[in-house]
Amino acid sequence: MKEKIIGIMGAMSQEIDGIMNLLTDKEEHQLGMRTYFAGKLNGIKTVVVFSRWGKVAAATTVSTLILKFNVSEIIFTGVAGAINPKLHIGDIVIGKRLIQHDLDGRPLMEEFEIPLLGVKHISVQKEQLEIATNAVKSLIDDENLFSVITKPELQQFGIKKPKLVIGDIASGDKFFASTKDKNDLLKKLPQTLCVEMEGAAVAQVCHEYHIPFTILRTISDTADEKSHIDFPAFIEKISNKYSVEIIKNIFNQIH
Repeated sequence: MKEKIIGIMGAMSQEIDGIMNLLTDKEEHQLGMRTYFAGKLNGIKTVVVFSRWGKVAAATTVSTLILKFNVSEIIFTGVAGAINPKLHIGDIVIGKRLIQHDLDGRPLMEEFEIPLLGVKHISVQKEQLEIATNAVKSLIDDENLFSVITKPELQQFGIKKPKLVIGDIASGDKFFASTKDKNDLLKKLPQTLCVEMEGAAVAQVCHEYHIPFTILRTISDTADEKSHIDFPAFIEKISNKYSVEIIKNIFNQIH
């Protein structure tokens, strides 16, 4: 049986700083212009890394985690722009299916189809969904949430009662900042909850190596003309704290 080693990724350095501080017996490894922090979290071998933005950067990073550090599972945590109008800033999305919204090999294959794999979506395994769901629900329980993030911090970003939504996440090398682009995507992929730039690439690599994975996204903006929020402040005060608590809750369920 493969040794349990968890790889944790974030597309921005601030997204993994708090998680990195949870590690004990920490060692640093420099590879491919990235720093991999290896140690233990709740007694489990763990490697934490800032992957950088975009599908190529994410695929490179997750491949290194699998081939160099022999991870048995991947968790990606970060922010995303809301596509579904029912999502609000501060809500949390767990990816159930990941799709590359900018992948188009027509007429050789259907739009969004991954070459040679013959699928458009990569699905998350049931066990990972259940563990992540329990972890997020524990965080957003009122009593727990207010012990992690103060009411003034939540109010700064208009967050009242964050909710968990599970479903489709679309990834691509594009930052969404217009209503037109958002609506165009919804017409093609109406089940999309949110957009980001890494998750589907991580999912494809994990799929090809038979590695279970989890994609967690905090809604930071509405993927339209109002997208220009203070990202550093949001990550510091909201999403980074979300990530730390969710990761701790996940590791409490892992044996």
